[in-house]
Order: sequence, then structure tokens, then C-alpha cells
Amino acid sequence: MIKIAITKGRIEKDVCKLLKDAGFDTKPIENKNRELKIKTKDDIEMIFVRSSDILNFINQGVVDLGVVGKDTLDESNFTNYDELLDLKTGRCYFALAGLPELKNNNFSNKKKIATKYPKTATKYFNMKNEDVEIINMGGSVELAPIVGISDAIVDIVETGDTLKANGLVILDKISDVSTRLIVNKDSKVNKNDEISKLVQKLNKQINLREKR
Repeated sequence: MIKIAITKGRIEKDVCKLLKDAGFDTKPIENKNRELKIKTKDDIEMIFVRSSDILNFINQGVVDLGVVGKDTLDESNFTNYDELLDLKTGRCYFALAGLPELKNNNFSNKKKIATKYPKTATKYFNMKNEDVEIINMGGSVELAPIVGISDAIVDIVETGDTLKANGLVILDKISDVSTRLIVNKDSKVNKNDEISKLVQKLNKQINLREKR
């Protein structure tokens, strides 16, 4: 049996559709109520957890596979996993954003950057050899430049509507974000045949979708 950790909501719906299109039984998942563990006829067990817990479940070997956003992977300190597939869903991107007057500023003076993604922001500015102060925020980072807490923000952008509504503009695109399938390193060895078959079917379906 392959155990997969996933979050409820949009990711669950996207992955369920992908599994169904790839020929897997998804009826038990679609018809679930409040169950947190669902078994299918294909010998797959879905375990529903918070996105922040998926990597912990993978790291501890509680599950074999996990479905998680690239943003979560980039901010994690866990290492006991390998990335198997880009599922090409949940697409968005990391961006540096701020007020329009900052657009031509090269950050030659030390600037304050507000973000929920400190590792991503630090890596970005290190690559650009720019000295900034990273300010960790839990939410509503768009407010930071407006109220003067920071000069700019690093955040995930999907449509850009929230930035625009708050008078902010994208200063630079940092990296793409999408949903990824990851595997516990021990499971990759011990359940190689089962996992490889699942990955091949999913990959085939993903490629078909991308050609449409």
C-alpha cells in the first residue's frame, strides 16, 4: 500500500482529478465526509493533513508520498525526501513587490523586506549581492510598505490583483511555484515498483494535459 499525505481543498481536488484521469479509483475520496484516512481499490491510502505537516509526515516515514507546494519545500529544513513530479497545478510565483517609486531603485542602501518566506527572500537577495533586512510577517504583507514597516515585500503572486488593489507593483519575478509530488527516501527504495508505476501514470497524464 502507498500512503499519500495531502491537504484538503484546492490541492485535493486538483490531485483527485489527476488521479481519476490517470485511471485510479477516486470514489472513496470524492465521497468522504470527515474522515482523515481514506483507502481506495488501488491500494492507496490518502491521509489528509495541514500543508505545514506534510513534510514532517514524510520526514518521519509516516507516509510514502506527499503533495505539497514548491513554496513549502523552499522554506523547509527537512531533507529526507526527493521530488518526483511537478504536477503543474496551483501555479503561481514568488515576486518582489513594492510601491511604484521603488521600481528603479537598485537597493544600494539597506532596505527592509517584509515576507512570510524568509528563506526564499534571503536566497534571492544573496544571489543579487544585496544587503537587506528581512522582516518576518505572518500575514497581510501587502500592508508593510503602505504603513512604512518595510520598503518592499517578497510574496506569492497568482493574479496580482491584491497587489494592484493596494497600490503595489511587481519589481521582479523570483521563481515559479506549483504543486509537487515528493517521496520519502526510504519508501523510494522499499516501494520502488509501486511508486514508479503511479508516477509513470501521473506523468503520462500531466504530459497529455500540457499538450492540450
